[in-house]
Amino acid sequence: MAYKNVVRELGTHKDAEKASVLQRFFKTGKGEYGEGDVFIGVSVPVQRKVTGKYWKDCSLNDVQLLLDSRIHEHRLTGLFILTKIFEKDGDKKKIVGFYLDNTKNINNWDLVDSSAHKILGDYLVGKDKRILYELSKSKDLWERRISVISCFAFIVKKDFEDALRICELLLKDKHDLIHKATGWMLREIGKRDLKELELFLEKHHKVMPRTMLRYSIEKLPEKKRKRFLG
Repeated sequence: MAYKNVVRELGTHKDAEKASVLQRFFKTGKGEYGEGDVFIGVSVPVQRKVTGKYWKDCSLNDVQLLLDSRIHEHRLTGLFILTKIFEKDGDKKKIVGFYLDNTKNINNWDLVDSSAHKILGDYLVGKDKRILYELSKSKDLWERRISVISCFAFIVKKDFEDALRICELLLKDKHDLIHKATGWMLREIGKRDLKELELFLEKHHKVMPRTMLRYSIEKLPEKKRKRFLG
């Protein structure tokens, strides 16, 4: 089974010292957003190499076993593999359904950010995006982050409507990780169409969470940054 080969190879690269650093970086302590997540200290480049070696042999059952693992690197590698399958497989609808069935396992920010726009977002280009609005209202932090990060797939095609609407819906979100994600997407819009970003800021900058605002204006000239911050 390909799953066993992936797990075995990842295990040969584990590093206890690096794992300890990652446990702190991804906030795995009690009461933190990544509480209970377990790392073995395998770098992302190594995970991508393992993905390249085994993804063609992996079925969705193999990916499911990886996503069900309590070990973070197993889940992230599983998402790298799923993305590869999505890019090459003709049945993209099935893979998107599989992805949405596994949101409980896509439960840290790097897991979301490495997959949402490449799978769900890419699939929704030119389609009904109702699912993103449903996810934006979820009680689950990671589903809300999936809703906004998925929009990057539309932003790169200079389609900003849904991204702006979802950022607006998330203005009152309480979590810093949502503030960062929405600010990031707004900044990406601004790189492509400064007027669209400034229209959003003129309307909302006084009520935007500070982190969201700071992320969104990061690339603006200093004079404009100061005006919006003021």
